[in-house]
Amino acid sequence: MNLAIKKSDGIAVVTVDNPPVNALSQALRQDLFAAVETLDHDDDVQAVVLICAGRTFIAGADVNEFGKPPVPPHLPDVVARIEASRKPWVAALHGSALGGGLEVALGCRFRVAVASATLGLPEVRLGIVPGAGGTVRLPRLVGPALAADLVTTGKAISATEARSQGLVDALIEHDLEDGAVAFAGAALPHTLPLPLRNRAVAAVDDGFWETTTKAVAARAKREEAPLRALACIRKAAETDFDAAMAFERETFLALRGSAQAAALRHVFFAERGAARPPELVGVRARDIRSAAVVGGGTMGAGIAATLRDAGLPVILVEKDESAVARGLSNLKSIYEGAAKKGRISASAAAEKIGGVTGTTDYGALADTDLVIEAVFEDLDIKRQVFALLAENCREDAILATNTSYLNPQEIAAQISGQDRFLGLHFFSPAHVMKLLEIVPTRDTAPEVVATAFSLARVLGKIPVRAGICDGFIGNRILKVTRAQAERLLLSGATPAAVDAAMRAFGLPMGPLEAQDLGGLDIAGFQRRAARARGETPFAPIADRLCEMERFGQKTGGGWYDYAKGDRTPRPSPVVASVIAEAALGVAQREWNDEAIADCIILPVVNEAAAILEEGIALRASDIDLVKIHGYGFPRWRGGPMHYAEYLGLNDVVDRLEQLSRDGLATPPCELLRRAAKAGGWTKINQG
Repeated sequence: MNLAIKKSDGIAVVTVDNPPVNALSQALRQDLFAAVETLDHDDDVQAVVLICAGRTFIAGADVNEFGKPPVPPHLPDVVARIEASRKPWVAALHGSALGGGLEVALGCRFRVAVASATLGLPEVRLGIVPGAGGTVRLPRLVGPALAADLVTTGKAISATEARSQGLVDALIEHDLEDGAVAFAGAALPHTLPLPLRNRAVAAVDDGFWETTTKAVAARAKREEAPLRALACIRKAAETDFDAAMAFERETFLALRGSAQAAALRHVFFAERGAARPPELVGVRARDIRSAAVVGGGTMGAGIAATLRDAGLPVILVEKDESAVARGLSNLKSIYEGAAKKGRISASAAAEKIGGVTGTTDYGALADTDLVIEAVFEDLDIKRQVFALLAENCREDAILATNTSYLNPQEIAAQISGQDRFLGLHFFSPAHVMKLLEIVPTRDTAPEVVATAFSLARVLGKIPVRAGICDGFIGNRILKVTRAQAERLLLSGATPAAVDAAMRAFGLPMGPLEAQDLGGLDIAGFQRRAARARGETPFAPIADRLCEMERFGQKTGGGWYDYAKGDRTPRPSPVVASVIAEAALGVAQREWNDEAIADCIILPVVNEAAAILEEGIALRASDIDLVKIHGYGFPRWRGGPMHYAEYLGLNDVVDRLEQLSRDGLATPPCELLRRAAKAGGWTKINQG
């Protein structure tokens, strides 16, 4: 049994115990259904409290059943049976009541919760809609506006907010079970509220559905599920309960087998496994109770903010007092900006800022657990920093570099205790971006790597282990993206066409407008360093623009022209002239959005396969996480490696071969060819 039943003074307590998160497995659904039947026929029972053992209420569906045919009893039938019970059920919530867990709670006559509980219907994040009445019962309880917001965003809300909105009937301050039993007993002498199926949906203002549809469409971009979820909410408001349930179920089943749902499930499992990679099983992480950041520029301040958000005290080290003041000012602007936007309170902002100490004295780091270097991307400067850190920090303090391109092995070459050193590559802005590339050297101790992954969990980051090469995983692929964009320009595409095609593919920005935002000089600096190493980066147009000091928005012109005070990109006659000159002798062709996307994405897949082949990435799914969380690859496409499998790897190989023959890409790498023959990335070793 996945649940236990005990009775006292006319109240039955049904305790679900299906660790680790009380997921709604087939066995649990069966037990719940049977419990309703049993208790309905027990004359000693007047009310039922549904509570869960462990750290959470029912947190949703059983992930082991994702993508598999459902087995009865189906969840809608279980929820309906609870709702139709002769005895009122009270859901007692703690931890998370998400997805199917909240739908079960909506089937109960009452819901009580501890203040720390969270509630939500996150199904749209998996490319589906609630399938057990969530879109039908929720608007009957809290109204269409809040229901639409919760269901189309998939966000969770606190029990305190849920109480204010009527989603929760009472907050329990002390023992949840005792409080829920007392609540049930107090409710029995009074007229019970109608089951949700028997309640009407509150009316909405004229134009509500049209306005909300536009807002959801703008937020969802190309994702299907949010608009389909809104349609379910609207159906619940405009038809009877049974018709709305049928519409929700039909929508749920239609989306469950969609390409977007498959992609989003892939990302869900990749993210779920990212923080605890199998190669670190059994390796114990160290405790991190204090941290320091060397360098208070944009990146350093962002890293410091990330550490403070996790509750760690932070020391910010800079070269002189004026630099310390600038660094603290950068940090202050992050929190004051968040307070101004209402994301945190002014007092919380002050508390965050107050937890950072600025200094020029490396001796202040004598008892710090973790130090992250975030100074200028220069090997000699970084070596000087780590020489000071090795001299002043404890021997067991973890030392990390935030380098984007430099070889961490070379940065640490001259320090003692190299086993405690590694790369922690945050993405800018560090307090916003979720990706963290963890880059061990050949000497990094396993427990230091495990500590980095543990830290990522604390910081709310998606960690991916990356090997050492120029650009690690993400920036190495970015170089291919930029080179392919230039090949397109040389062969007849315009900057505006390239960017528009990639936005149509699902990226938030095209590669050229993104360069203008970040600055062409940054990549130009990296290319100069690569040439000094004997490499030959491909950027004939970008190099010329850098020579002309067209660095992007900050100089009023890059790939586009910009009017003063206006970030709107405008086609540039100067850039058109540079492209025409560079393209002399190159065959010109007509390009459409699909062909442009192919010319960028397929070589990205090829480079990603080479990265996998070299062991720079350990898993194809890790590359997908890097591209989604670091570079805006559309989540609903699952990342480039999943997208390639969706296209068919044999087809990808054929199309790359054609691009190669046309001089627009390099030939498919050996691992990509093997994966195509084997039938997928995970089947390579079996093929």
